[in-house]
Formats: sequence, structure tokens, C-alpha cells
Amino acid sequence: MRLSVRPILFCLSLLCLPALAAPVAGLYQVREAVADQQPETRDAAMQRALQTLVQRLTGDAEALQSAKLEGLRQDPQQIVSQYGYEGDVLLVEFDPASTERQLRQAGLALWGANRPAILTWWLAESAEGSQLIGESQGPATMLRDAAQHRGLPLRLPLGDLSEQLLATPEALAANDPQALREASERYAADALLAVQASESGGTWQATWRLWLGDEREQGKAEAADPAALADAVLLAVSQRLAPRFLVKPGAAESLTLVIEGADLSRFAALERLLEPFAARLQSIDGQRLTYQVSASPEQLRAQLALGQLQEVAEPQGAAVPVDSADAGTAAAPQVLPRSNQLRFRW
Repeated sequence: MRLSVRPILFCLSLLCLPALAAPVAGLYQVREAVADQQPETRDAAMQRALQTLVQRLTGDAEALQSAKLEGLRQDPQQIVSQYGYEGDVLLVEFDPASTERQLRQAGLALWGANRPAILTWWLAESAEGSQLIGESQGPATMLRDAAQHRGLPLRLPLGDLSEQLLATPEALAANDPQALREASERYAADALLAVQASESGGTWQATWRLWLGDEREQGKAEAADPAALADAVLLAVSQRLAPRFLVKPGAAESLTLVIEGADLSRFAALERLLEPFAARLQSIDGQRLTYQVSASPEQLRAQLALGQLQEVAEPQGAAVPVDSADAGTAAAPQVLPRSNQLRFRW
């Protein structure tokens, strides 16, 4: 049976689904440390919060310097829904709709809330030896705070004895960390981040490597203390990831997306993946879903890769016939592929 309207599949969003791209909690909430609650201190912290937010959403450290955002730089509170103090921290809640409207009017490309879940193997090295930071250890809070500050969904390994023995400097520095990949499978993350952090001469340094599918990014960071180092590493990771998923104003086109092999348990996960592209479900035919989306093919491919979907070729006979220029000839019509349709399957 073929249906042309959205069915009652929405209720399935409450089912237990595979852990794919993770929505970032508190994406529009920014915390900035303050020395006091004086107006001048608050205004400076508000400026830093705005810079942090814009960088989260664009992946660009210079985005806020756009001439079209001069008014926003002068008065960040025009997009602030509320703010307050929690001890020595200024907590700022930005309004998502107002923020996105201003940034899009400035012509900036934005990264949506659904982002790759990153399993982070963070090895802290010292004169006493090396220690993997597991999810229940004290330094884990520092890493989670840095990830939240930079708008990334972070996961940490358990850090049990087997993982402590596995996470050697040699394993984290490997060009192809096969052992880490195998140990990471049970955490169902989208990306793997390996970090080696150490202190030398009063300065903290880190070498990091990031794997997203078969692609690798790497870099180095330096800071005055472990917390600042964690923030620097995750800022760099965010800046490398963002260009893959940015939705650029005016760059999107109307595409037909066909998803094959879509069972009920995958529907809600698929809806989350397609959220940045204004997806509209057009039809359901068995296990085949057809959507209309607004995106570039490259953006769509990058996003669906997070859901472990694979692109498939157009089936035979799905091409669009084009009549011959000379209607009187007996030649068969040309057949051109439908470039505005993409097909994927699990």
C-alpha cells in the first residue's frame, strides 16, 4: 500500500533508537567566568558569550567580525532571552530564532544542533605515568564542560582496566588506530578523538587526532592549564568539523531524497538527521521513504553518513527521457540521469 501523507510514525520517536548524530543540549546557552558582577564585567562577559555562540554555530572564529553584525556586536542583549549569575559564572540564554535570523541575514552558514557524537580517548601523561580519563573520573567534568562550551556532543570511555591498558601513547598516535576503533564500537559514536596531553615547563600541550569515517583530522594545542587545554582542543575539533555540515544561505537546492530499507525503528533517527534541511516526507512505499529536502548534495551526504547510510546508484529505468532535437528521426531518445535525486539505504 502506498501512502502520500505523514503517518502516525511520530509516536515512534519515543522508541529506543540507535545512537547516531546527537542533538547538542544547551546549544544556545553559554557560560562565561566573571570576577565580579559589576556592569562593565557583565558587558565584557556578554561579548565573550556572543563570540562563543557565533563560533559554535558557524565554526568560524572571524564570523562575528562581519560588518553586517556590527549592531549585534554593539548590543548582544537584543538576542538574549535571559541571563543570570551562578557563583562566578555569567549564564546567558540566547534566543534561537532571533540568533539564527540575524546570522542568516548576515549571510553566514550555520551548523544545526544535530552533530557527530565524539568518543574521546584522552590520555593525560605525567612523570608518574599515563592515565586514560574515563567517564566516572574527576577530570571527566572538565572535558564535558569544554565540550559543552564548544557545542560538541562528547562521550568518554568507561576507563576500566582493559581500556587503560589499551590506551597507550603508541595506540593513540597510530595513523590507523584499529585497536581503539574496535574498543569504541560498543559506545556507538560517530567520531573517534584521540588526545595525548602533557605538561612541560608550566605549559600544557596536546596532540590530537580525529577520525570521522575514513577521514582524519589532526592538530596540536597549547594552554596554561588542563581546563584551557581541553577547551582549545575541542575548539579546534569544532572548527574542523563545522565546514562539513554547514547549511549555507542560498547554496541549497531542492532535492528528492529516497531512503531504502527504512524500518519503523529508524524513522525518528532519520527525522533528526534531516532536520537542518527542512525535510518534507512525500510518500511511503513499503520500506522506501521519499523526502523533499533543501540542501546541497555534499551537505546531505555528510549528514547521512552520520546515520551510517550508504549512497546507492539510480536503478535502471529511473532516468529522464529527452526527446531528440529532430522529431522526424527514428533515433531513440537520449536518457539523462536525474541529478536532483539522491538515494540512500542502511
